Amino acid sequence: MRRALVGGLALAAAGWALRDVPAALGARAAGGRLARMRRSPRFRDGAFRNPVPAAAVPPGTVPRLLGEMVFERDGRRPPGRIPLVTSPAVKPSATGLSAVWYGHATTLVEIEGRRVLFDPVWSDRCSPSALIGPRRLHPPPAPLAGLPVVDAIVISHDHYDHLDMATVRALTALQAAPFLVPLGIGAHLERWGVPRSRIVELDWEEETRVAGLRFVATAARHFSGRTLTRDRTLWGSWVVAGPNRRVFYAGDSGYFDGYAAIGAAHGPFDLTLMPVGAYSPSWPDVHMTPEEAVNAHLDLGGELFLPVHWATFTLAFHPWAEPVDRLWREAKARDVRLAVPRPGDRVDADDAPAPDGWWELLPPRLFH
Repeated sequence: MRRALVGGLALAAAGWALRDVPAALGARAAGGRLARMRRSPRFRDGAFRNPVPAAAVPPGTVPRLLGEMVFERDGRRPPGRIPLVTSPAVKPSATGLSAVWYGHATTLVEIEGRRVLFDPVWSDRCSPSALIGPRRLHPPPAPLAGLPVVDAIVISHDHYDHLDMATVRALTALQAAPFLVPLGIGAHLERWGVPRSRIVELDWEEETRVAGLRFVATAARHFSGRTLTRDRTLWGSWVVAGPNRRVFYAGDSGYFDGYAAIGAAHGPFDLTLMPVGAYSPSWPDVHMTPEEAVNAHLDLGGELFLPVHWATFTLAFHPWAEPVDRLWREAKARDVRLAVPRPGDRVDADDAPAPDGWWELLPPRLFH
């Protein structure tokens, strides 16, 4: 009887978890939204296109990819518990610039008294299902309900590790800020209950003003899609400019000459948030290596480099700490100011401490 009850509860839980999968896949653009997408210079033959051609997984690499998946597993998880900061010692400034990295790409930027939340993901898995898909390697450093009031929520593209349905729904209820997104992503948000009045969709080099800040959607070399159908929504990077400070958030991207153009048009930047993880020779066009990320930072005219897109989810085959090890070496060799905070810590862009190698000496694992 007890075994049957437990089994029944497990099936019921699975049923609840699967119930939201169709909604998590998002929605297709239609009507005026689709008409606007079709007018974009980047939209051709029914899909968005990169300015520099990019293949998510180039032809001929699939056999090697399968081999890496099966045989090269060592080091993909952290050897111990990832230390979290729940109460940062550094406080935000009403006139300065700081950032709180919550893990993976999720970052809260505090710029001249305003707060901008990038690519928030608080779910346990970056997946349409709560049962399968990459699972967090550390819990969120702070509860979503514990966030301060934010002025804007910015999304780079619609992949699950950057756009999470449960987090969007929670932020819709908990916050009043608008969602700033590339073209087409508004369809996903509306399906998840975000009022149309809180959605701002932009093409590359379009801009808007929110809470006294200027937001510009800028280029990236990537792709999109929450199903097997790809590139029906736009991807991008973002410029956020206050009266005196400027921030660049790269989202996901392979390296390309667009960074120099963005730097010339919108830089220099006091802070760049650059992806350094989940790279592979099997998809060189759509994710940067740490060395390429440093190149991009310099192209942009960046001052302080804060790495994102590592540590929280296993999305590639390199060892867990390899991205920041390689980044640290490259930054030293090229005299780049680098901050590598623990998840949940706040970094002051004007007084960021040098990296201390915290990822090399992890305490015993207590999670998962």
